[in-house]
Amino acid sequence: MICGFDYGTSNCALGLLKDGKASLVPLEGEHRFLPSTLYALDRDLITEFVSHNIRAADERQAFVSSRQHVLTRAQRARREEDIDDDDQTLFFGRSAFEEYYQWPEDGYFVKSPKSFLGATGLRNEHINFFEDIVAAMMQNIKQKAEKQLGAEVTHTVIGRPVNFQGIDSDASNRQALEILTAAGKRAGFKEIEFLYEPIAAGLDFETKLDDNKTVLVVDIGGGTTDCAMVRMGPDYRQKIDRYEDFLGHTGERVGGNDLDIRIAGKHLMPLFGMDSTLKNALPMPTQLYWNAVTTNDVSAIATFNSMETKHQLEQLRVDASEPKLIERFLRMREEKHNYHIVRNAEEAKITLSDALDHKVLLDYIESGLSQSISRDGLANSIAPPLEKMLQLMMDAIAQAGEQPDLIYMTGGSAKSPVIRDAIQKRIGDVPVLDGDHFGSVAAGLTVWSERIFR
Repeated sequence: MICGFDYGTSNCALGLLKDGKASLVPLEGEHRFLPSTLYALDRDLITEFVSHNIRAADERQAFVSSRQHVLTRAQRARREEDIDDDDQTLFFGRSAFEEYYQWPEDGYFVKSPKSFLGATGLRNEHINFFEDIVAAMMQNIKQKAEKQLGAEVTHTVIGRPVNFQGIDSDASNRQALEILTAAGKRAGFKEIEFLYEPIAAGLDFETKLDDNKTVLVVDIGGGTTDCAMVRMGPDYRQKIDRYEDFLGHTGERVGGNDLDIRIAGKHLMPLFGMDSTLKNALPMPTQLYWNAVTTNDVSAIATFNSMETKHQLEQLRVDASEPKLIERFLRMREEKHNYHIVRNAEEAKITLSDALDHKVLLDYIESGLSQSISRDGLANSIAPPLEKMLQLMMDAIAQAGEQPDLIYMTGGSAKSPVIRDAIQKRIGDVPVLDGDHFGSVAAGLTVWSERIFR
């Protein structure tokens, strides 16, 4: 079977064509979208999971040989933690969140691993580990889909952003695509192609157009914002070669996660001492706080988890004018609740798409701890990443040399009225249409997979 695979920063989805229309396969109960999260009882058990789920014997043997040291550590972890062979060791999607919320200190939790792909300065063992995380997630999704379908899925088109990272984009993109390809092969896909995510979103939208239009497709994903100016409509949609129809495209590593991080930093980190002062009236150093919530940056999280940060916080507790706030910060760090805080920020962003105010409850940190956020407050806090998104849109229009007839918005954060208002003010009186904010990319990938593999 042939599928489109949206391995997204926030959610994953897999689609097939049924009766000429893209249909997404339920992956978790009735949910068609699986949050891009993984929780493991021990990080080395991720590699063990991958090895157990590679179906081709020769590929499995090659993988085991390349990961022998890690697999030995996984067996040691099983003995030390008294984990039986038939115990569940990995959890995905909503189950991963549930395990993390219950046992934040005990296991290994990762959210949005796609954000790490293409990062510079990684050693081979880091790249191998990212391959294993992605492979485990892909294996889980592919197996769930095949169980639903009762057939093997062998060919796929996977979505990709225009640029995975902003620095040395060519090398970054090459590394990220190599990781996705290796993971896809270990998941059991025999043929893998890639398609830009904004183009995929546009292909889904094009099936609904009655007239030819020049469309600015804006895909605000969890990790990146990608824009494409595309000629589309009835005269274009049956073409296989669409090169001349794409008039401009831009993309940068700024997306919904960056909005969540800004919300967490500006609205929730003050509860832990950010914006407070030292006894000498100097401001509290803020980088510690940004490291805590910048969960899409490997180096920031590594620094936050380091002993150096712990010692620095202990000294700041002595020097702070409000030491109880630093004690709260230290407790949050030790109990590894920083991912939970960013999740709260994401939930606030979603709620404030429909409401003007939202109260964030942080009882898991301290009984009665909460913070209220208004839509106006959210708008102020996300201004820097939003400005980058707007500039990407303007750059795509400039490349095309003409104004779009309409703007097609997709991606979870595209629902925010704060973002939509900013787009209307910047671009002008151009109709803004909504797609399936989570499913447009997966649907477009599915449409394209049928065209190139049939």
